[in-house]
Amino acid sequence: MKRFKLYKCKLVAVLLFLTVPAIISALPVSSVPDNTEAESSIRPVYLIEVEGVVTTGQKNFIERQIKNAIDKESQLLIIRINTPGGLVDATMKINEQILNAPMPVAVLVAPSGAIAGSAGTFILMASDIAAMAPGTTIGAAQPVAISPEGAGEAGDKTVTFYASYMRNTAEERGRPGDLAERFVTENLSLGSRESLEKGMIEYLAGNIHELMNEIDGKEIEKLGEIYTLNTSEAPVLQEEMTFAENFQNWLSNPQIAFLVLMAGFLGLYMGFNAPGTIVPEVGGLILLIMGIYGIGLFDVNTTGIILLLVGLGLIMAEIFTSGFGVLGVGGVVSLAIGAIMLPVEPLMAPDWYRGFIVTVGGVVLGFAIVVLVIIQRIIRSRRRWTGGSEHFTPPVKGVTVNELNPEGQIKARGEYWRARSINDSKIPAGKEVKVVKAETLLLWVQLPENEENRNAGTK
Repeated sequence: MKRFKLYKCKLVAVLLFLTVPAIISALPVSSVPDNTEAESSIRPVYLIEVEGVVTTGQKNFIERQIKNAIDKESQLLIIRINTPGGLVDATMKINEQILNAPMPVAVLVAPSGAIAGSAGTFILMASDIAAMAPGTTIGAAQPVAISPEGAGEAGDKTVTFYASYMRNTAEERGRPGDLAERFVTENLSLGSRESLEKGMIEYLAGNIHELMNEIDGKEIEKLGEIYTLNTSEAPVLQEEMTFAENFQNWLSNPQIAFLVLMAGFLGLYMGFNAPGTIVPEVGGLILLIMGIYGIGLFDVNTTGIILLLVGLGLIMAEIFTSGFGVLGVGGVVSLAIGAIMLPVEPLMAPDWYRGFIVTVGGVVLGFAIVVLVIIQRIIRSRRRWTGGSEHFTPPVKGVTVNELNPEGQIKARGEYWRARSINDSKIPAGKEVKVVKAETLLLWVQLPENEENRNAGTK
């Protein structure tokens, strides 16, 4: 009877899983109006703010903002930066985007007291216009190698490569390459005024508007084109990070990524050492995928798709097996994170993406409700089952799954039970046993009399 009720719950889960997303996705999705500025004869300036560690999330944000700046027909992109450094791969990708952007890009180290250390200096050298606020600092860009023993100096080949990269980038922008090279080889650091005197930057500006006034009327040559800036009265456009980008930025922080990765390994280790607990395995798998993304081995598209597939797999496993809600909860969590991780693709219509998010949200909400109902019924059933002997009828006989020595498992009525031999004797696996008594969920068993007599005769 109980098994029939459980299957009935799971049938309801399947129906809701199929119908709720369809109903929700069929609802009209309100279109979000574009926050475009009023038409003006002066083309806008697009502003991006980079705070904290340079991560893959920051790289994705900057990539999207450059595309937005192009769509808005901006005359200039300004990146205001304040960072102690960051990931090498993310920094190289950001530089590639800056160097190939079809518009001038200015980098301003601000406000006063800010720094553009390590990765920030690489980004500054790639800019068409480099500026610093008074009291800011750049440099200390020697690469660091991270290992299980901790952080240490990178090898000579690595240092030589990035020193050459820094030199070439600076010289391409008309800045002294020999001095830029020393940022990497000698961990050189420079203040704002010294940087201006030595030609590492072109302007001192305390904020964005000061910089826009300074560069007004200047001509910038880039990718074979001449751009004349008209920035003193230009409107400034800016967008904040989306929730997905903030999540990606947080997860790709090296410290967070390492902790998430270790938590994933620990969960799988605990699960493999205690089979059947389910919770550590499911949680460990999800955390492991997230940790691999955080350290940069998966890109955001791959991670999102993997998490969506894992989520669907866990939900299917919950529907057709006795996961006691754990697999379902893990599937819901994995689906939600996977949907967050998927970036907005520029070639995909915004309405499609919003509809996709609504559909995933419907699946998550619908199945979450079903899982909560199933878990509630299981808990209520467990409490009633162990509350007194009138609600618990132990099986009469079973078959040993493994050797009872003196404890082990038997299979009875299609279920696995913890069992112990009545006289603490060994009972081999595959033997039929008789249940003598039951204590809560522990069954005391013995071999049938004819089997015991045969064993006694052989002795």
